[in-house]
Amino acid sequence: MQSPIKRLSSALFLFFLTASFASSVQAQKKDSKAPSASGYHLINKIQLGGEGGWDYLLVDDAARRLYVSHATKVIVLDVDTGKTIGEISDTNGIHGVAIASDVGRGFTSNGRDGTVTIFDLKTLKPLGTIRVGTNPDAIIYDPPTHRVFVFNRGSSSFSVIEAADGKIVDTVALGGHPEFAVSDGKGMVYVNLDDKSEVVAIDSRKLEIKSRWPLAPGEGPTGMAIDRKQRRLFVVCENKKMIVMNADNGKIVAALPIGSGVDGTVFDPETKLAFSSNGEGTLTVVQEDSADKFHVVEDVPTQRGARTLALDPKTHRIFLATAEFGPAPRATPERPRPRPTIVPDSFVILVFGK
Repeated sequence: MQSPIKRLSSALFLFFLTASFASSVQAQKKDSKAPSASGYHLINKIQLGGEGGWDYLLVDDAARRLYVSHATKVIVLDVDTGKTIGEISDTNGIHGVAIASDVGRGFTSNGRDGTVTIFDLKTLKPLGTIRVGTNPDAIIYDPPTHRVFVFNRGSSSFSVIEAADGKIVDTVALGGHPEFAVSDGKGMVYVNLDDKSEVVAIDSRKLEIKSRWPLAPGEGPTGMAIDRKQRRLFVVCENKKMIVMNADNGKIVAALPIGSGVDGTVFDPETKLAFSSNGEGTLTVVQEDSADKFHVVEDVPTQRGARTLALDPKTHRIFLATAEFGPAPRATPERPRPRPTIVPDSFVILVFGK
């Protein structure tokens, strides 16, 4: 017969063994990669390295290329393999890229130099530079007019370039700081002004401002996307809202919750999903149920700093750019809220898919 002490010891041993087993099972469940509500999860990391910040990404679906802005250059990747194809250098303070496939040319907005670089789509070699306004940021191609629209954040204007010959058509005042823009493919271009919290509708043929629409309850707009079929604009805002707007009359259709630190959004016309890339480290997935009904599917974990994105409409994969961060420098009167430092050689592209 066991003594009371031995019986107690045996009981305690069984208790801790059972608890340990249960804890192990729970840990395994937690670590398992169960399908998320949207099915999106991290499927690849493309290590690019280097130093400096980044901004927009762009997928050229026809050529199967991914253009990645990075400090003073554009890195061009094969969308399907992730391998580097080449670079476009001397794009100081690069923000974005526009592709004019019909004339075989690409265009970059070089924020620090106040210029646009024209490059050959096949060779990636520069063909020339054009001086535009102060701090050119968003840049898009408008197929109906065969023009490139460059939005100058510093001078609150947009410059228009003929894609075929690189000549400036005009520069038009906007009355606010432009952040991002889209074309509807039918002769209208839309741009959001972050200091005014409004969307400006522009006739891309006449270069006339047709309408100004408030984004309330959205404040501080950043990224913008469009559903051309349903005529809906998706505008993500700093106050953690995605505003869905009627592209014909500016009516607010929906206001959906998203994560913080957003800087980009895309819309997939085939799956009818809109995505918001949030710098906090999440990807908000929104389902378009109908032209006037939307709901948030989930917030997919990504990585801190992954605030801009691009969509490959063929594979429905999402590409996000980010890096590892160190401590922020001390605040100064000139820079009261300094950004954290970027760890050298940590720049990476995250690939999310189903």
